[in-house]
Amino acid sequence: MDETEAQIAFAGVAGQAALIRDRQLSAVELTQALLDRIERLDPAVNAFRTVLSESALAEAAARDATAPAQRGPLHGVPIAIKDELDVAGELTTFGGAARTNPAQADSEPVRRLRAAGAVIIGKTRMPEFGQWPFTESAAGGYTRNPWDLTRTPGGSSGGTAAAVAAGLIAAGMGGDGGGSIRIPAACCGIFGLKPQRGRISVAPAPDLWHALGTVGPLTRSVLDSALMYDAIRGNLPSDRYRAPDPATSFERAALTEPRCLRIALSTRAATRGVRLADDQRRALERTAQMLRELGHDVAAVDVRYPQLEPAFVPQFYGGVRDEAALVERPDLLERRTKQTLAIGRLFPPLAARWAVAHGERLAATINRLFEDHDLLLTPTIPSLPRAVGALDGIGSLHASLRAIPYVAYTAVWNVCGNPAASVPAGLTPLGLPTAVQVVAAPHDETTLLAVAAQLERASPWAGATPPLA
Repeated sequence: MDETEAQIAFAGVAGQAALIRDRQLSAVELTQALLDRIERLDPAVNAFRTVLSESALAEAAARDATAPAQRGPLHGVPIAIKDELDVAGELTTFGGAARTNPAQADSEPVRRLRAAGAVIIGKTRMPEFGQWPFTESAAGGYTRNPWDLTRTPGGSSGGTAAAVAAGLIAAGMGGDGGGSIRIPAACCGIFGLKPQRGRISVAPAPDLWHALGTVGPLTRSVLDSALMYDAIRGNLPSDRYRAPDPATSFERAALTEPRCLRIALSTRAATRGVRLADDQRRALERTAQMLRELGHDVAAVDVRYPQLEPAFVPQFYGGVRDEAALVERPDLLERRTKQTLAIGRLFPPLAARWAVAHGERLAATINRLFEDHDLLLTPTIPSLPRAVGALDGIGSLHASLRAIPYVAYTAVWNVCGNPAASVPAGLTPLGLPTAVQVVAAPHDETTLLAVAAQLERASPWAGATPPLA
């Protein structure tokens, strides 16, 4: 890899858009450079389920032919899509092999990305129906972490996270129903924001996993995430959940120095019995001290979480059941997924509806924290990424037990709906990423983005590249 390729690959969304805008590269040249990089490096990572080389180059050529006045903010930037969002003419596999009919039209986030000028370069791997925080499946094998190929990139948006971390793309779309943006972002040393529930349309579906899920980008920098969100946020009449427009753009928030904030610090997980590893504890303490030095009031609090399982579990099983109903070949579902569906029969649709209402009641209790604090700082995951093979030879219940520690800090905010982000927090002596989670009050992504960008300026992480890259 020469220096020029590295500069292009790790320029980020804003940097790649600037290269095209300043005529240092055409959209076709950028797309071809990344396609070449994917061809060379992805066999080791296995981030992509399919690479859309021909259509991406055609789309890039169309971008190059677009008049400057008609170009959008993501003009010519190649973007990958997690394989739970529809891309017209392509399969939406949900990480498995049971779907056989291609999508007739783009999902709404993909449509908005194209309208902003993005080039869709491929679809990334995920565990079947996004059930697990490990990107492993019978259909796709292991997706590996670019920082250490023996370890998982997390999940369920692990293919997207691995591709961004390795510099195969500047950004990609993920989804988060229990931590599936934040967990892989933490494992791969990149930035991942789960937005407020209802911020992003998931049409043609009315929702994603009932009230739990939302979609959003994974990126190297906070500004890149903000640019992506400004391009895709907003609602359609068909959306079950809706969020009011923010007072300012996310881009402006990422470029604005925050005021002095009251930040609560907590190591308590919402799931009992989860032990925080020393590397992650030190990362949290370093970040808390950095925030104090930046002028914020950071104080330890003892957050008391109510029991979340009655709200989370029926929606999880209901979400998997709803997506599995879309497949044309249910006989090709993974054995583990068939077990999940069998367990899910214990939770009929009425249970999921009750769980949504119960989650709203729990959220009202938990969000009292934000009456006295602007943000909450916690770990994202309790330990470093585990070795690949987490799902080998085990069934649905055993897989759920292995998943519990990974979602111990994240899933609560899917129940509540709050914005929450995984923010890189340095590398361990072994060269593995650590991360912290920053949680905001309902609908307040702008404060979260401002503080995350401030942390990035104080301790830049976007330039860190894994050995594979």
